[in-house]
Amino acid sequence: MIRQLYCTAGAGMEELLAQEVQHKLCATQVEQIPGRVFFCSSADLQTVTRLKSAERLFVLLRRAEPVSLPNNPAKQAAVIKQGVVGDPDIWRQSFLTWKALQQELQCSQERGQKRKREDEEESLYTPSFRVSCRCSGVIARFYTSQRLSRIIGMAIKEDLGWKVDLRDPVLEVNVYLSNDHCIVGIPLLKHPLACRSYMKHNGLRSTIAWAVSSLCPKKLNDCVILDPMCGVGAVLLEAAQEYSNAVFLGMDTDLLQLQKAEENVKASGLEGRVQLLQSSAMEIPLADGAVDAVLCDIPFGRKFSCSSDMSTALPRLLREMERVLRVGGHLVLLLSLQLSAQLKKIICTPEHNQNVNSLDTNNLHTDPSKTHKESTDAPLMFDKASSEMSNTQFFIRSLQAHRTHRVSLGSTDALIHTYTKIHTPTKISSS
Repeated sequence: MIRQLYCTAGAGMEELLAQEVQHKLCATQVEQIPGRVFFCSSADLQTVTRLKSAERLFVLLRRAEPVSLPNNPAKQAAVIKQGVVGDPDIWRQSFLTWKALQQELQCSQERGQKRKREDEEESLYTPSFRVSCRCSGVIARFYTSQRLSRIIGMAIKEDLGWKVDLRDPVLEVNVYLSNDHCIVGIPLLKHPLACRSYMKHNGLRSTIAWAVSSLCPKKLNDCVILDPMCGVGAVLLEAAQEYSNAVFLGMDTDLLQLQKAEENVKASGLEGRVQLLQSSAMEIPLADGAVDAVLCDIPFGRKFSCSSDMSTALPRLLREMERVLRVGGHLVLLLSLQLSAQLKKIICTPEHNQNVNSLDTNNLHTDPSKTHKESTDAPLMFDKASSEMSNTQFFIRSLQAHRTHRVSLGSTDALIHTYTKIHTPTKISSS
């Protein structure tokens, strides 16, 4: 049976979610709008609930033109009721679809445990419900979400005979009204898909951690993946769920974070594939070219404190990540907007290569301050031994950029940068 579903997604995740439902569910009629992705799929519910980029999963009950309020206040409530509720038969059919999906989910998760037959029969056509409404735009100027919920709830009760229950309803009706959309859905799960059962200790939001690995230019099977600043292991665990043939190595200087990461690894059943080590990302204890991919959430210093200033440490961090990465390997970094701006000055792009090659070599090594003033867009140059500005300088030219993807972390935005190492840097002898 083909079902009409939709998922909510964080800002910047809609494109990734649309690609995921097409790839994993063979979904059709995929359409994305800000914060939501609509699709049709006949995939079993267990497969659908394994989506990694989605926040919540809904049965699509109604999608209509935005509600246009008349000037007469007395008629506004009737227009809202008709615009949101519409045909009662569609609601009843959508509820039966939701009911069938719930039974499918229960059979797969709790075999042998069934609801009482009389309860099923009683709620077959008259379920208890409550309305959760979000509104924006013009309609929000005239109505609060609470008032809209009451208006819509009364219409559902009158037209369908369903029972209002604000505390423990059988189902929740979610309504989203804006200047562009009128969307009504019924959530299939009580908990968001973004809440991973294997994460006993939360760090980076799981959907963003998954995005870091999914944006890697190449699939990560049959390779070694390193996170040199792994924290509680969110990025590694999301990648490990996707790539069953890879080996993962996590490092961090904070022993408490590593202990939490170890508990997460055990909860996910990945003890044999995820190895943890207390070590500094400034001096990674691995040989040159030892890993196939480096995935890393560079700390912002907001949710978790940093032992060093990331802006100062970034050049040396990038040096070490690039060093342990093999030629052909991939580097994926999640950074704040500020650190992203600095990153572009450290990693030399082809345009920068042309600019640098056109510079007089003698001027390049005489006065760094003058060189920077003459070309403010040129990459920052760092001492080969200490990563500090000096007369012996270099910038990273062995990494080829692929794409930059902007995502929201709630209170702030961040950028995911992806690179491929295209050659081994030329060794520079100090004079």
